[in-house]
Amino acid sequence: MNAITRRQFLQLSVIVGSSALAAACAAPGPPPPTPAPVAPRPTAAPTAVPAAGPTAAAAPTQAVVTAPTQAAPGRLQEAPQLAELVKQGKLPPVEQRLPANPLMVQPVETAGTYGGDWRTALLGGQDTAWLVRTIAYENLMRWDRDWKKLVPNIAESVESNPDATQFTFKLRKGMRWSDGQPFTADDLAFWYEDVLTNTELNPGGIQWDWMKTGNDQPGKVTKVDDVTVVFKFARPNGLLLSRLATPDGAAPTRYPRHYLQQFHKKYNPDVDRLASASGTNDWVSLFRQKGDQVPGTPYDARWSNPELPVLTGWVLTTAYGEGSRVIAERNPYFWKIDPDGRQLPYLDRVIYDVMQDKEVLTLKALNGEIDMMSRHFNTLQNKAVFTDNMDKARFHMFETVPSSMNTMVIALNLTHKDPVMRQIFQNKNFRIGLSHAINRKQIIDLVYLGQGEPYQLGPRPQSPLYNEKLARQYTEYDVDKANQFLDQAGYTQRDGDGFRLGPKGQRISFQVETTAGALNPEWTDALKLVQDDWKAVGIDMQIKPEDRSLLYTRKNANDHDAVVWGGDGGLEVMLETRWYFPSTNESNYAEAWFTWYNPGGNPTATAEEPPDPVKQQMKLYDQIKATGDNQKQQELMKQLLDISADQFFAIGMSLPANTWGLAKNNFHNVPKSMPDAWLYPSPGPTDPPQYFMA
Repeated sequence: MNAITRRQFLQLSVIVGSSALAAACAAPGPPPPTPAPVAPRPTAAPTAVPAAGPTAAAAPTQAVVTAPTQAAPGRLQEAPQLAELVKQGKLPPVEQRLPANPLMVQPVETAGTYGGDWRTALLGGQDTAWLVRTIAYENLMRWDRDWKKLVPNIAESVESNPDATQFTFKLRKGMRWSDGQPFTADDLAFWYEDVLTNTELNPGGIQWDWMKTGNDQPGKVTKVDDVTVVFKFARPNGLLLSRLATPDGAAPTRYPRHYLQQFHKKYNPDVDRLASASGTNDWVSLFRQKGDQVPGTPYDARWSNPELPVLTGWVLTTAYGEGSRVIAERNPYFWKIDPDGRQLPYLDRVIYDVMQDKEVLTLKALNGEIDMMSRHFNTLQNKAVFTDNMDKARFHMFETVPSSMNTMVIALNLTHKDPVMRQIFQNKNFRIGLSHAINRKQIIDLVYLGQGEPYQLGPRPQSPLYNEKLARQYTEYDVDKANQFLDQAGYTQRDGDGFRLGPKGQRISFQVETTAGALNPEWTDALKLVQDDWKAVGIDMQIKPEDRSLLYTRKNANDHDAVVWGGDGGLEVMLETRWYFPSTNESNYAEAWFTWYNPGGNPTATAEEPPDPVKQQMKLYDQIKATGDNQKQQELMKQLLDISADQFFAIGMSLPANTWGLAKNNFHNVPKSMPDAWLYPSPGPTDPPQYFMA
């Protein structure tokens, strides 16, 4: 195995990342023909690579790539069910199923025992984020449990050149897909050459930001030999390894060439006939249905096609969307072991009950019918009743530390299509006045049960990039100050009902759009209090609850007055920048400015050139991505945050309190505390394959 030198170790220092929001699923297509597994050749006695250290919910600081080291070889062991299949001649021996250098996972508490089903749940038909978080976090790179370091994962090792323009990944020799076929550099080459850069599958070109540098120059991926792949860029790509450790980083290693080439025009001359027979329009639709992004849906084929080979610890045997359960069973070719040489995972199956109602899911958890989960029912409002029920239902709680820096963000549309509304919203004094008018303590007490503190859109206090001004400014509840700033904005005239008049003598009235239903009901409750606060200073705000899909359609098209969403980016500051400058289509306050910055990122909005301070932020972030020097990245990000503080783009509410999850008392190796984020897709980095049931 190639170790990382000290110089390379320092060069590959990166900033930590994470954030939240979910994905979805679709109805599966007809199952494709699957090649029969080929018995793999025997490998040498395996060695092991240490994974992350003990878990703690500490705030992420400067992260470094940790070079794996060798562990002493030992006798391999396997689950009894697999041993029986070997005895029957249905599986090769475990020594032939594992790579030459399997990754060794250190248990959180103790080595586990084989057996048992992990009972958990999915809410509705679009809860694929929980699947990613629980069984699918296996990328080239991964975060350690503390969310402080990057660790090679599917990659056995990684090396970078001094200017971070070239990254060489060594794969694990002898590693196999879940159907027993070899996993090699050919699979990554297939992803790059035949999927990512295929103009029929991706007519708009490469969409992943982490595969582009400079003026949208795409990187190149080249196979060197069966276990070596090089990512090369024209300019430095200082955040590549961090991005590869997020859920987005799953892409390079989720396209098995041996299986998917039968659905690809380049490899199968009869693919059109196959597409017609399967009921799809063409080979592109067929390929996407079998192994890529399912047409007409926001999710991928991992959840709708159980025939798709994977590299994860468990393999789906039922499709999400068919029936009331999704079941995943142990992967006999999984490439991780515990310190005693036992092949992981310990648990036989993961069983997801598909629930349509959050309250039914909550009752199920209270009844002790959920073994481990930290999603949907784990609200502050529910904590007391779960605490009272722990002994009866025989579960305990673990702490989750949110990466979010705000419970609720009100984003006025600074690039509004109506020039009058744009003029009002772009007036910084107007936004400051609205912020001072909000009684945040009342909202925290009534809506968030007294948990949290007034906060704006700045990194959390634990972050090394914490910015006092950005986090705390304009959070004081002061009606006199609010009126003073609104007067300074120029809106001193009022109508007969006491509402302020805008530049053309019309009442200042606008809608704040928020998601209806069970996703975040507290947002509507908080908005009702804000509505009263703003009415007291002469602003007519109307609340518009709506379906999430409609909200996204409207705000992506820049058709909204204002939008409420969560405050992502409190710990993953460099990777989740939506609230610090208009960097993604999640920057709800300036969709048109983001579209100017990334013309292909939001095709439904019209681009508008931003003001000079915002353009300076964009230049700074481009410089962050263009260096592998961590210290320089930190300095540049601090400058960017200072500008954000001066601009005051959107209005925050409060700093989220720590949340919680539950685990049954016989469900072990779950850390007592873990980060809660999407870019750190909790609980994935805590190594669910080492969970076990006593």
